[in-house]
Amino acid sequence: QVQLVESGGGSVQAGGSLRLSCVGSGYPYTTYCLAWFRQAAGKEREGVARISVAGAEFYGDSVKGHFSISRDGMDNTVHLQMNNLKAEATAIYYCAAAVTRTCPGSWRLGSRYKYWGQGTQVTVSS
Repeated sequence: QVQLVESGGGSVQAGGSLRLSCVGSGYPYTTYCLAWFRQAAGKEREGVARISVAGAEFYGDSVKGHFSISRDGMDNTVHLQMNNLKAEATAIYYCAAAVTRTCPGSWRLGSRYKYWGQGTQVTVSS
């Protein structure tokens, strides 16, 4: 049974930082493309960042320079470091895994990912 479990969400003031983590189990984690998505209330799900097995990173335009994705094969974890947070970052954040070593070209499409976590709430107050 494949499972992804996010943690690290919470409330923070604008300008603050949070570090999200997602622990995977039940599959060869180190061979999957991993990504973070978010969905704000009333908005569509948005691809935030992705990282391939080789460590190649890519970010959505709205988070470039402020967010950083990383993965740790030793403990099957992918992290999302979020700095200088703004109110518009408020959303539920989900980690996702695609059954491919390299990430799909259309990595922002949720349909490209087979496994999803349950999400963790991030709230940024201005």
